[in-house]
Amino acid sequence: MYQKLIYLFLIIFLIAACSKKEPALIVPAPKAESFLVYEEAIEAMKQGDYFYASKKFSEAEPILPKIEYSSKAALMSSYCLYLINFYPEASANLERFIKQYPADKNIAYAHYLIAISMYEQILDEKKDISPLLKSKEKIEFFLKNFPETEYALDLRFKKDLINNQLAAKEMYVAKYYITVQKWIPAMNRLKTIVADYSETVFIEEALHRLVEINYKIGLIDEANAVAAILGYNYNSSEWYEQSYKIINKNYKIPKKSEQKKDDGLVKKAIKKILKKD
Repeated sequence: MYQKLIYLFLIIFLIAACSKKEPALIVPAPKAESFLVYEEAIEAMKQGDYFYASKKFSEAEPILPKIEYSSKAALMSSYCLYLINFYPEASANLERFIKQYPADKNIAYAHYLIAISMYEQILDEKKDISPLLKSKEKIEFFLKNFPETEYALDLRFKKDLINNQLAAKEMYVAKYYITVQKWIPAMNRLKTIVADYSETVFIEEALHRLVEINYKIGLIDEANAVAAILGYNYNSSEWYEQSYKIINKNYKIPKKSEQKKDDGLVKKAIKKILKKD
């Protein structure tokens, strides 16, 4: 009797054990929620709602399970702000990203995006030049620390454009001083162009203006010296001809015949670009 009862209990136990389902793999709630928020951010970005996408990336960042996911969310949030021209907010986010994730593989890109954000805030050269100077400083920092990256070439080009704008600012002010006959301040501005922006398109005009002012105020030797520099470096320049005319009153500037523009390469390049679309 007891043996039958033992068998009965054993059968009931085995049936019960076999009837139990294997427990499902349950994803922890915080992890599941974090990826849902991240996916929502991605979808908003695809739809062009960059402000909402930035907000969602920021929400996902602290609850994502791995640091590489969190850092990517932080970077994407900044990028979305950049896309809608929220430059100060984007830059602040990127600065935080750099401090919080110093070993992240996208650090160079974060610095690059800050530099681009500053560059795109540049104002007209006749107005405040502080955005130009800040942008140049950040670009120089990048080129010093990340010279071999794919972003360096673009920033070198932008640095040249900034130098041209800074030189244009100096030229604009110099010309104003010339119109009001303040020769010393005008010469100081022109000398700044010669000293700091000799690689820009304004160097030739700056040298010519120095010849012009020196001659006007009676410093003939100085005018000849600057004209010699201009002639040695840019003897085919129209500005050299203008300077030579000042020193040699009998000199007549020859008229240049119009040359037909060779735009064949331009057209070929455009055709190639159009074919790619």
